[in-house]
Amino acid sequence: MQERTKQIIVEDYDRVAAYEEAFSAPMPKVGKDGSIDGLPAPYPREVCGVTRSGYRIYELGQQAVETGIPIQNPILGRLTAEETYKESCEMYEMAEKLGTKIFHFVHSEATRHIDPLAGRELIEQSRGKGGITPMGERKLVELGGGSVHPMRINATGDTPHLSIINALIAGFDGTDIGPVIHVHFGGRGIHDYKTKVVNGFKALEICAENKMFVQIESHKHLNNIGGTDGMGLAMCLLAEGLGVLSGLPKELSALQMNVAGYNLLADLAVMKAFRETMWSKSLIVVPETFQNPPPDLIAEAGHFARMAISAKLGKANFYRPKAAESVGIPTGGSMAKAIWATHNVFENTVQIDIQDPYIEVRKNEILDEAMAVLKSTLQFERSLAPDEINEKFWRQYGVDDLVNKVVTAGKAGVLDCPRAGGWDLKRHVLTHRDKDGIKRYVPGFTPLGVDETKVAVTQEAVEVPKVEKPTKKNKLVLATVGADAHVMGVNIIKEAFEKSGFEVIYLRGMNLPETVAEVAAEAKADMIGISNLLGMGMVLFPRVDQRLKELGLRDDVILMAGGRVAEKEEEHAFYETKMKQEGTDFLGVDAFFGPGSDPKACVNWAEAELERRGLQ
Repeated sequence: MQERTKQIIVEDYDRVAAYEEAFSAPMPKVGKDGSIDGLPAPYPREVCGVTRSGYRIYELGQQAVETGIPIQNPILGRLTAEETYKESCEMYEMAEKLGTKIFHFVHSEATRHIDPLAGRELIEQSRGKGGITPMGERKLVELGGGSVHPMRINATGDTPHLSIINALIAGFDGTDIGPVIHVHFGGRGIHDYKTKVVNGFKALEICAENKMFVQIESHKHLNNIGGTDGMGLAMCLLAEGLGVLSGLPKELSALQMNVAGYNLLADLAVMKAFRETMWSKSLIVVPETFQNPPPDLIAEAGHFARMAISAKLGKANFYRPKAAESVGIPTGGSMAKAIWATHNVFENTVQIDIQDPYIEVRKNEILDEAMAVLKSTLQFERSLAPDEINEKFWRQYGVDDLVNKVVTAGKAGVLDCPRAGGWDLKRHVLTHRDKDGIKRYVPGFTPLGVDETKVAVTQEAVEVPKVEKPTKKNKLVLATVGADAHVMGVNIIKEAFEKSGFEVIYLRGMNLPETVAEVAAEAKADMIGISNLLGMGMVLFPRVDQRLKELGLRDDVILMAGGRVAEKEEEHAFYETKMKQEGTDFLGVDAFFGPGSDPKACVNWAEAELERRGLQ
């Protein structure tokens, strides 16, 4: 029993011990004789008076099949177990008032994305931010979390297998280890791509052996960083291949995908493409959020309602309601309203089968691209057909063989999207969101090694930015600080400054504040731009300011910041008001550009400030 789980603990015991030390969460111990102490029995087992099992979640998803109404999968997790439980009860009360169950996705702190052995200092920089702590997970279950409404925890990153062991100890029925395959900042961490994929497979093995429900891959994350539907599906299918080889039952496997709400027929087409090829028994549908939310949050709520209609008509098993907020972790009250509104949409939308021929045409475009990507990744000489991709197909591979093919494809630019974050991945593609709401490739910038006749290419006129040498002498160092791998906004700012002629030294995500200041000193940069979306601005931004002062450079360097000053919406709103009234000195920065800021306004301010200081 649990032989592979025990073997993984022994193999990675230095990291298991580092996890315990970093997070103060007791983990299994390996005795001198190789015995394992402190590893709970696999599911089903009773935890705090409730029999837990990944099959609890699967059975909820099957209710959606029977009723035609997706099970809601709201995300909520705050800093402490007590806060999270108190806020969660507001969601639970709403669900019970509506006579339904929800599937609670508990948001974990961002530091769990980092290898506790190699990234201890980064963990210490962002202690307790971004959601609930590992010990908080355990306390949340003790308080009553998951007793009626089952829960999963996110365990993405460099070492998801460690977080899943903690989730098993805590008593969570399920987990989210996606993205296993795709190129979302190397899995939100500091490891190379191969290590990320290998550790993702270990996480799958632990889930399989312990009967935990698991979201194994996410089209949604790829969509967020500019990827296409076909590429997202291909990466999900590759993750399913690893799921098959791990021994995971398909009833315990789920895929996550985005609907955009701009084009109902396109949403139905991508859901149909997933349904016709996926091995997993559950589809979790997530609304695409505005990159720049409108000031009127009622309008944003309307956008989310459109996506709830797509989820129902596409027959999703689970759907994540979205609270209409521009920043931060939502309150339990606002998420309860979102649950009520979403349920109202589900109950009052007639389940009809739309037969528009456009759906089939778009579905086939998605499938053609996904099969072409699989052909290149798996090094097939012939074309693949969607009905071939099944459990028997994946069993022809050994684990090492499939992992190596995936990693090779990532490093060769086959598995690619415009804002792929892994530093050892080849990046080439460009995409464009067409007027019909679909992302397609720009001609000449399709995935390397993939038949370009098999992928969707835009017919709209797209101006490809020319790669030109900087026309201005000023340099900008740009980075996220702390345990933050959210690089979408930083990428947009980077492109705006480069287009304006500045040289940008781009450090991407997950940097110590002092490191950013030191790189700026070494590069003789005039400006620094830092971001943190975890609400760590009050702690981390002043440290860049302090290090510049220690280096004697503060008066010579313009320091800009963005992201969230506080992770909770109500606290961030307080600091935004404070900045309007008092300026940004209390943050140690010269200017702050939060969510929704116009990149051009940031560039204009920087140019004016350079001129004012005589630094041009």
